[in-house]
Amino acid sequence: MKLKVCGMKYLNNMEAVAKLRPDFLGFIFYDKSSRYFNGNLPYLPQAIKKVGVFVNEDLETLQSIIKKQKLDVVQLHGQESPEYCSQLENAEIIKVFSIKDSFNFSVLLPYEEVCDYYLFDTKGKLPGGNGYTFNWNVLKDYPSTKPFFLSGGIGLKEVEKLKDFIDSPASKYCYSLDVNSKFEINPGVKNINDLEKFKNELQH
Repeated sequence: MKLKVCGMKYLNNMEAVAKLRPDFLGFIFYDKSSRYFNGNLPYLPQAIKKVGVFVNEDLETLQSIIKKQKLDVVQLHGQESPEYCSQLENAEIIKVFSIKDSFNFSVLLPYEEVCDYYLFDTKGKLPGGNGYTFNWNVLKDYPSTKPFFLSGGIGLKEVEKLKDFIDSPASKYCYSLDVNSKFEINPGVKNINDLEKFKNELQH
């Protein structure tokens, strides 16, 4: 199971997290977020994919940010249409869908040909970073073979629950876990010890 650490904001913290070798590091290019990143991305080990998180961004602006920041992946957290996704170039695409207790999977169909991954997080007031989990059992009815990211309120307290999920049929296409707010000291500042512990506990 791969690991994505999202909401990175400060250089020293990024470098410390990068030493843990997550598979993805996420940077939020949405100015209403407390984790908004508006600097230049530092050099990161090539094995770590750089993910830019966007919410209903202008297509031209998004393309210029991909180029400037040398992003590997874009994560679309708004109401981006399949047509919008199909026009994106030079990056893999994660399309986000929010779930609470149930989900109509038919909404995925128009995105099947234009996205590389889905990400399922918890339906809340904010587009991400709400800090609580949704009912993962909903994913047992996942009709696609597209790999997905599991997000929303994942922290150290969820390790046993995660192990159960990973052992269940519902996780068949779960490609990566996505963590953020449950590992923060302050918005954008991750607790390195907790992240390391989480990574180690999941591997045992």
